[in-house]
Amino acid sequence: MSSGRPPRSRSNPWTRPALLVLRLIVMGVGLGVLVGTGLKLLAPRLAQGAIGKPQVDAGPRMAAGGGMALGRFDPRRELTELSQEWSRLAAAQKGLTASGYLVVLDDGRYAQFQPDLPQPAASSIKTPILLAGLEDLDHGKLRWNEPLPLTKELVAEGAGWMASKPVGTRFPFFEAATEMIRVSDNSATNLLIQRLGGKDVLNGRFQALGLPATVVNNWLPDLKGTNTTSARDLARTIAIVDTGEKLSPRGRDLFREILSSSTTNTMIPAGVLKGVAGKESAEPDDDLMPYGITIYNKTGDIGIAYADAALIQLPSGQRAVMAFMVKGPFNDARSSELIRSMAAASARSLVGRK
Repeated sequence: MSSGRPPRSRSNPWTRPALLVLRLIVMGVGLGVLVGTGLKLLAPRLAQGAIGKPQVDAGPRMAAGGGMALGRFDPRRELTELSQEWSRLAAAQKGLTASGYLVVLDDGRYAQFQPDLPQPAASSIKTPILLAGLEDLDHGKLRWNEPLPLTKELVAEGAGWMASKPVGTRFPFFEAATEMIRVSDNSATNLLIQRLGGKDVLNGRFQALGLPATVVNNWLPDLKGTNTTSARDLARTIAIVDTGEKLSPRGRDLFREILSSSTTNTMIPAGVLKGVAGKESAEPDDDLMPYGITIYNKTGDIGIAYADAALIQLPSGQRAVMAFMVKGPFNDARSSELIRSMAAASARSLVGRK
């Protein structure tokens, strides 16, 4: 007797195994595609042995095109022996207060001795002032040939020739900026301080640039040493320009061109030459050229304080920045000699004596 339900159809006994095999084939193809894609993406790193290995510093950073990159102000590995040698050199000179800082922009090697100690800046403060001026040029806040009028307040004693010109003489920005570095013209420096907004505005900009010890308190020549900076600040000023952190490529070229015009090479350049060649010279820049070394520097000297900061092109193609400052008795010859000795020790550490 029928229950009213439709009769069940008998299934084919081969249907379930066939479906299972089909599913396995589909899953296998999909998994193969995923694995193949993953291996293709990882192949370059597998070939370099990068998978599963800690990343280490492989030396100079490389640019995207394969050349050397600009580097950055990034101290990472201290040259302890050099730092200790600076300390010994300074300790041997009683009555002098010294500081120093060095960093290789390409690989982060660095040395330091009281690097953040504020010291009288003398004319070394002209380098961060130059940076601020070229930054305004980059941003269109002033013109390369903009005339800057010389007022009575800005006329300064000491280095330079602009003070000999009549009050009211107008100097183009490019001339004032260049002479501020080339012959360390104090009146030119005051022209730039005035044009860039005055002392307070400029000091705020130095803070924003990461130069906490760099302060302008008085017009140049500031023979009492009230304007201050530090070895690290001076090194950073040059580094952030050369690495492209500040200024456009055009501004960076102008900065280096103006820095190269400095006529005083008796401290860091003379010391580096002594370190690599074991000799002295009246023209250290020329005598360093056969060693593949070029130095762009700016000094400071007010008798009670000496300073020098430099960008150094090394024979390896790498670049380093170094800065030294010494405070001591008026016109004490040991001050500049200590800077030369610290620079010589740095050269021996970075290049070695030939």
